[in-house]
Formats: sequence, structure tokens, C-alpha cells
Amino acid sequence: MTGCVLGFDFGTRWIGVASGNRISRSARPLAALIAQAGKPDWLRIDALLAEWQPDALVVGLPLTLDGGEQKTSQAARAFAQALGERSGLPVHLVDERHTSQEAARRFAAQRAAGTARRRDAANIDSLAAAVILEGWLEQTP
Repeated sequence: MTGCVLGFDFGTRWIGVASGNRISRSARPLAALIAQAGKPDWLRIDALLAEWQPDALVVGLPLTLDGGEQKTSQAARAFAQALGERSGLPVHLVDERHTSQEAARRFAAQRAAGTARRRDAANIDSLAAAVILEGWLEQTP
């Protein structure tokens, strides 16, 4: 067991990716991958899996504020299933409500500190993936 976990914030235009560590219970943004018409860039995802060699994967599940399913919930579930089939790794779905707001807050703080620019906004998806992964790491024994 490597202790490495990769997290994904699935979207139809961008898929944020973050790496996490079970031992330190920390996560950091890696990349925001372009999704063409909702189709993931599987070559880039396969390359990240080969590079990081995680022992588990975490995918954010977009739900409505009251916890209900929405159209993007089904797309995220399909992505998680395909990811598990391609990788042979366990995939954990995590409620991602409020993660976008937290990622936006962190990005604003980075901009205020001068460590990020407006043109780096595409990376907000990888920041959201890190927030999703941190939440999972906190809940996992």
C-alpha cells in the first residue's frame, strides 16, 4: 500500500485532479484536465495513475443542496465506474456539496497573497479535487 490516493472533481468541461496521502491526511492540487463534451482525457488520466500509483481513487459526487441526485450526479457516477474498471482500483464517491465554494475561497486567498493569478482560474477544479480528497481523508480511518 502506497498511501497515495488520487481525487477527482468531475465536470463536463474540466476534471480537477489532486493527490492525497493517507498518512499525513493531506491533499494538493495536481491538474485540471479538459473534458471534450463530457468525455474525460483518458490518456492523461492513465498517465497520472501510472505516475502516482495510488491505492484508491476518490470522485466527488455532485448533489443538490437537499442531498438529491441531479443530471451531473449520474455523469460523475458513470465516470467513477469507468475509472474503477480502467484502473482496477477501489473508487469512493464523496458528497461534494460546498467544495466549490471552499475551492473558490482558497483561490481568492491565493490571489490576495499573490501566489495565483486570474489566468490560473482553470486550476480551481484541481483545488476543488483537493478539498474533496481532504474531506475523504478526514473521514477515513
